[in-house]
Amino acid sequence: MTQIVFKTNKGDITIKVDHENAPIGAENFVHYAMEGFYNGTIFHRIIPNFMVQGGGMLPGMEEKSAGQSIENEADNGLKNVRGSLSYARTQDPHSATTQFFMNLVDNQSLDHTAKNEYSWGYAVFGKITDGIEVLDEMAKVKTTSSLGHQDVPVDDIIIKDTIVTEDD
Repeated sequence: MTQIVFKTNKGDITIKVDHENAPIGAENFVHYAMEGFYNGTIFHRIIPNFMVQGGGMLPGMEEKSAGQSIENEADNGLKNVRGSLSYARTQDPHSATTQFFMNLVDNQSLDHTAKNEYSWGYAVFGKITDGIEVLDEMAKVKTTSSLGHQDVPVDDIIIKDTIVTEDD
């Protein structure tokens, strides 16, 4: 299983991606992590008692260019529980690219229930194995509106470095 450590200015978060249950999402996330895509990006949306989102914005809310969208694997049996990572997307269920969110609580309403536009769900592809307290600290920061985006941290929370390792 692949392990990814995000070194942020709030502390380190260690993630294990689930290649077995979410092969498309795991491969996509690892690809971007290995390329260093997430370095310098911010956690740009934080909603207490819900989730922390990142993976696509630079400081100043500048959107970082992403590649092709991936197939939504929300029907893989993995659930949006506290500490899980899922892909952020638009209304189109198959529009995820680089942006992800980390669940602060169990978010059953985000789980797959049917293969239609309204019930497809958000694909879980990994989980936090260390650093959940960093996520909890992020949830306490002051947020504002910025450039048409809501729930943006007043002070940037930046992914300074990404470390990818494989364990047997």
